[in-house]
Amino acid sequence: MTDTGAIDCIRPDWPAPPRVHALTTLRSGGCSRGNFAGFNLAAHTGDAADAVAANRCLLRQKLQLPSEPVWLSQVHGNRVLRAELAGGLTDADGSWSTTAGVVCAVLTADCLPLLLCDRAGSRVAAIHAGWRGLHRGIIAAAVATLAVPARDLLVWLGPAIGADVFEVGGEVYDAFVQKNPA
Repeated sequence: MTDTGAIDCIRPDWPAPPRVHALTTLRSGGCSRGNFAGFNLAAHTGDAADAVAANRCLLRQKLQLPSEPVWLSQVHGNRVLRAELAGGLTDADGSWSTTAGVVCAVLTADCLPLLLCDRAGSRVAAIHAGWRGLHRGIIAAAVATLAVPARDLLVWLGPAIGADVFEVGGEVYDAFVQKNPA
């Protein structure tokens, strides 16, 4: 874990090129109160809009981000958008870019964040992978969108809920078995 001033985060331990910067923020610090106490970056949760805006501002300042992150309206699907063309809040579960200074972002609680880049660091993506998105092919969609051979991709799997604290129901198992009986 890394302390970036008022922001605690996890930095990936992966062999990404130096020009690729990636992290997952934690909930400590921040301006949110009550049920959202801490560093809540999600505008869709019912948190006070001014607290979320202040947390996002703190993120940009403390991490010295080159631009506002591309915030998505995540829908547990398989849509991956080009970040430069997203144009505000858009329904998707991933974004990608080939432009330096564009910040791709996803929000997760128990779902899995995936960060991807090519070995050259010229293509990056951030993917929100819940079970519904996994079932609908979000990872395959992201890999296809990046348009580089899979062997040339680097992937970091961020923190997510695990089997020791969450058990999926039979409907999740059945959905995956029906999709691929083998």
